[in-house]
Amino acid sequence: MQEIVKALLNLSGELKEIKASVGVLRKTQLQQFSENWIDGQEIMLSLKISKRTLQTLRDSGILPYSRLNGKFYYKVSDLEMLLENSYTKTLKSKSHERK
Repeated sequence: MQEIVKALLNLSGELKEIKASVGVLRKTQLQQFSENWIDGQEIMLSLKISKRTLQTLRDSGILPYSRLNGKFYYKVSDLEMLLENSYTKTLKSKSHERK
């Protein structure tokens, strides 16, 4: 009888560990989603652009998107690529500075 109780206690402990692991996995997946995708509102606030400008970026195919229930979502990696490709590095030489 004691062996059965001991086995049930061990099984209970293992089930608790599995439950905790599943909880961590779910949280990790949600974090990955929120790190990889952002909505249009976040983009407009971050880049200080209008809703119309964001729509133009979508319509022209410059910024890929996904639409779910009327809400637009964007991959952070696509936004980063757009910014990187649009980056212009201009350095002023000291000979052109006014004194």
